[in-house]
Amino acid sequence: MSSGINEKKVDPELNEQGVVQHETLSDKELLAASYEAETRENEMGVWEAVKDHPMACFWAFIFCFTIVMESFDMFLNGNFVALSAFKERYGVVLADGSKAIPTKWQSSLFQAGQCGAFVGVFLAGPITNRIGYRWCTLLALVLMNATIFISFFAQSLEVLVIGQAFEGVPWGMFIANSPAYASEVVPVVLRGVCTATLQMSWSIGSIIVAAATYSYNKRQDEWAWRGPLALQWVFPLPLMVLIFFAPESPWWLVRHGKKEQALKSIKRLGRRSGTQASADETLAMMERTVNIEAHLGGDPTLLDLFKGVDLRRTIITCLIYASQNFAGNLIANQATFFFEQAGMSPDFSFKLNLINSCLQLVANALSWPLSAWFGRRTIFLGGAIVNMTLLIILGICATITQSVATNYAQACLGVIISFVFAGSLGPISYSIIAETSSIRLRPLSTGVGRAAYYVAEIPMIYLASQMLNPTGWNMAGKCGYVWGGTAFVCLVSAYFGLPEMKGRSYRELDILFKRKVSARKFKSTVIAVDENE
Repeated sequence: MSSGINEKKVDPELNEQGVVQHETLSDKELLAASYEAETRENEMGVWEAVKDHPMACFWAFIFCFTIVMESFDMFLNGNFVALSAFKERYGVVLADGSKAIPTKWQSSLFQAGQCGAFVGVFLAGPITNRIGYRWCTLLALVLMNATIFISFFAQSLEVLVIGQAFEGVPWGMFIANSPAYASEVVPVVLRGVCTATLQMSWSIGSIIVAAATYSYNKRQDEWAWRGPLALQWVFPLPLMVLIFFAPESPWWLVRHGKKEQALKSIKRLGRRSGTQASADETLAMMERTVNIEAHLGGDPTLLDLFKGVDLRRTIITCLIYASQNFAGNLIANQATFFFEQAGMSPDFSFKLNLINSCLQLVANALSWPLSAWFGRRTIFLGGAIVNMTLLIILGICATITQSVATNYAQACLGVIISFVFAGSLGPISYSIIAETSSIRLRPLSTGVGRAAYYVAEIPMIYLASQMLNPTGWNMAGKCGYVWGGTAFVCLVSAYFGLPEMKGRSYRELDILFKRKVSARKFKSTVIAVDENE
């Protein structure tokens, strides 16, 4: 098989029609092999792909599982403000004699980690481009292990907030790399399923937090919150050992001219009984796509994200990521506190939060067949419509004359909204984000997209805390009106701007974006297997 050329040495020429050519793209043997690999992937069913690529699924899940640490800490902060011992230590006295964490500190605990993560996502892109997904993730795990010490030994809210900010840096690196790596190591048909496990990792983190805080809820000493904080050390070391033995993304290796290593990685990610020919064909498909993209820009930089067709792809990535904050997700992140403000007792709120977290895990599992049967656009729009409706109903329940029945109705609606998000908008967002960016710019694109998430989330956290906190606006379920309105904005922007990418190879997506096909025509546009432009 003919050798591909590293993108750094690309010397394109124009053919008779004025289309950029490259010796890799004119190599008939390589092109024939790439056609075969792409056709095979497009014809593969979900179960067939799982059987053919069990290790690819395993490694995709391991990288996605790193998100459990951000999830754990985010949900832990949401539970801290509801812990009796934590409120007794750091709270202020209210008019009724009870104590509550001041709004500024409640929002600071949430925002600090996100500010650190904002830095982390921008570090992840250049580091990953330089050393790869595997080593970048290992570096982040080492940082995570070290920064937990600050939060664990904190004796004041100020130091706890600083600790959360430092912990946020590796979170940002995890979330920037995980969806990109997962989407690159599995076949096309499994991209939606495997990237959806990111949302499952969020649910697993919330279940562990819910169980831990429920267990520690009755403690009245500092271990009510230090115990759950110490549980964070359970994750980094086992993940470091596993990821040390993980294969690097073959797409990353091809893009850096490391063909032999890429071929080994392809073989490790596929079935052991797979033929040499099928691995060579997959490598040829990757070379072809990488060289098509190399003609469009050469070495990747952050500025490339905002040029030409990549600007549209960046906008989609940023808006989809940011939309996770506008369709009920922040209610789920502060579920225990929300249940208390809806009229539930503290003990019952912790129990209900545990139930809520388990239901989210069920919703994540249900999202797997959904992503295989329905398109990304369909699932996103459907989830936005359902949650927008439920959020408005939540606001109505909080507006009418209050009783035990309305309190339970608000709590139940909070659970259902979280369930819908965890089964639709949450997991499918990661699939969309991983598929929208080009291979060449993916490490940078997922980082900038996540940065947009944090830019949207930080003020929304303050708004959510202000709406729910008794020392703030004390709106309880009336916040549904606000989140229902923001969900409507997400729905409209997705309807006009979100294309359907299910079942498309990365080559096909590159061509569709380059041709500036409208979002609503993506699904019906046919791209032939031999087309490069």
